[in-house]
Amino acid sequence: MRNPMSRGEFIALIAMMFATIAFSIDAMLPALPRIGVELSPDDVNRAQLILTSFVLGMGLGTFFTGPLSDAFGRKPVIYVGSAVYILAAAVAWASSSLEIVLAARVLQGLGAAAPRVVAVAIMRDLYAGREMARMMSIAMMIFTIFPAFAPMLGAGIIALVGWRGIFIAFMLFSLICILWMGLRLPEPLAREDRRPIRMPLLLAAVRELLTHPTVRLSIVVQTLCLGVLFTMLSMVQPVYDVIFDRADSFPYWFGGVALVAGSASVLNAAIVVRVGMRRIVTWSLGTQILLSGTVLALSMIALPSDVMFGIFVCWQCCVFFMAGTTLGNLNAIAMEPMGHIAGMAASVVGAISTVLAATIAAPVGLLFNGTLLPLASGITIMATLGFLIMLHMARVEYRQTA
Repeated sequence: MRNPMSRGEFIALIAMMFATIAFSIDAMLPALPRIGVELSPDDVNRAQLILTSFVLGMGLGTFFTGPLSDAFGRKPVIYVGSAVYILAAAVAWASSSLEIVLAARVLQGLGAAAPRVVAVAIMRDLYAGREMARMMSIAMMIFTIFPAFAPMLGAGIIALVGWRGIFIAFMLFSLICILWMGLRLPEPLAREDRRPIRMPLLLAAVRELLTHPTVRLSIVVQTLCLGVLFTMLSMVQPVYDVIFDRADSFPYWFGGVALVAGSASVLNAAIVVRVGMRRIVTWSLGTQILLSGTVLALSMIALPSDVMFGIFVCWQCCVFFMAGTTLGNLNAIAMEPMGHIAGMAASVVGAISTVLAATIAAPVGLLFNGTLLPLASGITIMATLGFLIMLHMARVEYRQTA
């Protein structure tokens, strides 16, 4: 398909689809205390389930949105997913109990899976190899920079109209995205290239995906990198509030960190063609081992609170920076050999890594005890495992090319 959109406009559209996830998660962070007080006064901590319920729905939705887009086309699946997302946001806006909000958030996550997964498939439909990685890195820059504004935007909406207004913002954001895509982007997947939804074909595609050694290893590493990110996101507000007593300034610190960390995708886009995706991921994880291990050691020392806060902010920035230099590259590594089943590949890779990452991050988050030990320990372990697997991937690739 000839893409009538300029490269810049196309990247911006894909980035907006990616940003749906960041907006849906990060804009809710400043709302959690108020939601807990209003809808779960007996246990305000239950409000944190609003984040994990969305991630759960997104992970589950990721399983089938790719195959559906392979069968019916990319745009129709995004339209349906966005409609589900908007409907769920409306239900959450009107709800009067936390249980209904949580159910709506699961449904909202299901809908959000469509633009998240299908955007990757669209990118693979039109580009390949390191050029795809370069463009995806630029799009991922929005994914990493957008959290800089999402908590502040959420806090502003709360100040103006209350926490329910955030769900109205979700509806408007999704509506703008689908109108833009509908008016400017032709259907990327031709009818003759579509794959009907037949169980034998689906199983064969999954088998091909999971038996490819490089793809399989990249899924595991992507799971660990997402686990690092989800763990930090789930624990960052309690860290600011409980450990450092900075809950009021949290959106501004979070925004500043996200802005600085957003430069990771710019750096990755500039060097990925020359250096290669695997090397960048390996170097990023190796650096994270050193940084997280240092924070782990320092958290056992009675340093002044202001000093430790500065160390934590720098480390938080490095964790988000690592996401910008790993997730896009790992997606590209997994998708490169799977262009003929791009929708299925994007679906399986995204579903497995997201669901398993949330499963890893949830119990680590529950270990929060008013110190940095659980957070630093969990991230150090995940980064170490990811680093070792990337070294193994290098040996696998060497054997394949020898």
